[in-house]
Amino acid sequence: MKRTLLALAALASISTLASAQSSVTLFGVVDASVRSVKNGSAGSETQMASGDNTTSRWGMRGVEDLGGGLRASFHLESQLNVDSGTADAAKYFGRRSTVSLSGGFGEVRLGRDYTPTFTNGLGDEFGIVGIGSRGIFLYGGGSNLGSAATTLVRADNAVSYFLPTMGGVYGQVQISAGEGVVGNRYTGGLLGYKNQALDAGIAYGITDVGTPSDFKHYNVKFNYNFGFATLHTLYDVKTWGARKTQDISIGASIPVATGTIRAGYTRANRSGGPLGSGYADGDDSTRLAIGYVHDLSKRTAVYTTLSRITNKGAARSSVLGSAPAGMLGGENSSGYQVGLRHIF
Repeated sequence: MKRTLLALAALASISTLASAQSSVTLFGVVDASVRSVKNGSAGSETQMASGDNTTSRWGMRGVEDLGGGLRASFHLESQLNVDSGTADAAKYFGRRSTVSLSGGFGEVRLGRDYTPTFTNGLGDEFGIVGIGSRGIFLYGGGSNLGSAATTLVRADNAVSYFLPTMGGVYGQVQISAGEGVVGNRYTGGLLGYKNQALDAGIAYGITDVGTPSDFKHYNVKFNYNFGFATLHTLYDVKTWGARKTQDISIGASIPVATGTIRAGYTRANRSGGPLGSGYADGDDSTRLAIGYVHDLSKRTAVYTTLSRITNKGAARSSVLGSAPAGMLGGENSSGYQVGLRHIF
C-alpha cells in the first residue's frame, strides 16, 4: 500500500512539474461600435462595425520550457466580426499562425505573420484601426499603389528571426516564399530602440509583384512619452515603378483621469501615376481625427471617434479604409463612432 501511495505521489509530482514547464492560454478581444459615415456621392450610411478600437479576435498561444533556456511556442489567432458573428473563412487563423523556437540567440518563427514594415508602423495613437487611424493610409484601399503586393500587413510562408533582448535594441529579419502566389514573396527587416519613454525604429521591405519593378516599402517611427502625453509619428514611403506615396503622420495620446484623449493627422502625398489614377501628382489626402477612450476597468472600455479625410484630384481615401462604390475622386469622407471593447 505504501509503495502504491509513493508511486502515485511521484506521478503527481511529475505531472505538476510538466504542467509548470508548459502552458496554453486562450485570449481575445470583443469590440463593437455603431458609426455613421459619409463618402461624397456614395452618401451617408449608419453601420454596426467590429474592431474599431482593437481588432476583434480570439486565439490560443502556448509555450514549453525545453530546458537550458530553450523554449518552444505557438500562436494561432483568428479575426472575429462581432457585428455578424462571422470569421475569415479563407484564412481562419489569418491574423497569425506561427510556431517558434527561442532562447539566448533570439527567436526563429515560422508561419503567417506580420511583416517588419507593418510592425514598425504600429504605435498609432488610434491603435492602427478604426475610422480615425493612420492605418487607412498604411494598409487601406490603394495602399499597394495598384500593384499585386499582399504584404502590407502580413505574409504567408514567412521565416523570421528576432534579435534577443539587448538593452532596448530590437530587430527582425523576414523572408517569405511566394509559392506561386504573386505579391507574397517578401524580404524585409526592421531595427529599433525602446526604453520607458522612447520607441524609435526603421524598416524596409521589398515584394516581388511579378513586374519589372518590385513594390518597395520603408518607414521611420518616432514615439516619445512625455508623461503628460505621448507623441506618435511615422514617415512612410511606398514605391512601385514611377508611382510613389509619402505619408507623414503625427498624433498624440493624452491620459486623463479615467481614459485617454487621442488626436491624429496624416498627409498623404502621391505622385508618378497617370492622370485620373488616384496616384498622380496632386492626388493627395489628409486625415484629421480626434477621439476619447473611457476605461471602465483594465479590460473594458467605451470609446468615441470623430474623423475627416480631405481628398484632392482623383484621390478616393475613405474613413472606411476602402472607398465605397459611388464615391468620386476628390470627394471628402467623414464619420463618427461610439463603441464598446472588452479584452479577455
